[in-house]
Amino acid sequence: MSVKNDVLHMLEQNKGKSISGQELAENLGVSRTAVWKAINLLKEDGFLIEGISNKGYSLAISSDLLSSEGIRLYLKDEYKELPVKVYKSINSTNTEAKLMIMNNAVHGTVILAEEQLSGKGRMGRGFYSPPESGIYMSIILKPKLNMNDSVLITTAAAVAVSLAIEKTTGIVTQIKWVNDIYLNDKKICGILTEAVTDMESGTIESVVVGIGLNIKTESFPVDIENTAGSIFKIGETKFIRNQLSAEIINNVLSVLNDISSRKFIEIYKERSMILGERIRYFRDNQWFEGYAQDIDSNGALIVFHDNGHKEILNSGEITVRRSL
Repeated sequence: MSVKNDVLHMLEQNKGKSISGQELAENLGVSRTAVWKAINLLKEDGFLIEGISNKGYSLAISSDLLSSEGIRLYLKDEYKELPVKVYKSINSTNTEAKLMIMNNAVHGTVILAEEQLSGKGRMGRGFYSPPESGIYMSIILKPKLNMNDSVLITTAAAVAVSLAIEKTTGIVTQIKWVNDIYLNDKKICGILTEAVTDMESGTIESVVVGIGLNIKTESFPVDIENTAGSIFKIGETKFIRNQLSAEIINNVLSVLNDISSRKFIEIYKERSMILGERIRYFRDNQWFEGYAQDIDSNGALIVFHDNGHKEILNSGEITVRRSL
């Protein structure tokens, strides 16, 4: 680690408290001049660091920039040494993750960005990713799973994100099958899972789980302004992006280790916003209607038509048609 990163690590550990330049220098085994230079570099990066006469340096509670140092504080011990890379701006964290896989990235590697210029959503859509207002993250997984369990990664990730939000903020969210997180009938999070296959064997080599979560996005493009939302409204933001990022990582990796038990399916069903609702779904180039009856142990949606016909959906696009 560089002096800059070491200083940030100590400031994150003592967020809101003052640490003298002498203490920082002694703990890190560097000169006070080196500490001063590191502090200035961090300020240039946007970290809110206050220098207080006779007290030292303090990272403000309101400083909410993402950093690997800030995230590691909240990671479980078994995940603290995993690679966590934070970018100021990037085209797409999923695209970067797939490039890293080609360079032998290890299981559990995490890529985050303060901003995505070409964020990716499902069905070829984009994901609006303005600077410093959300969590835009991709986790590289190298799961040793059979095909039946592999298809559950997206479902498991949705539960992992929903539980992380609740633990960090106290806010309970809902899940729209398959992969969207909702709050107050507004989409606050999308999950895009992409597999990287071995062309020779045809097996899944790696999986990239991309997560886009709106924390404090103040406005949205016209085409999604009526359907998209954020965890926090304007003026009520808590400064928890590093902690929430870590909780998501903890949960995704932990649930993956126990995915074959399918314990998360019950939580998924409890948080579903569509079960018992009338829905429309797109299949074979046309729309159908029915009632979302259940979600089975493989994450498939069971739909009953008005004529009693049962349909099992493993993927697809649905809309909810709630009665007024």
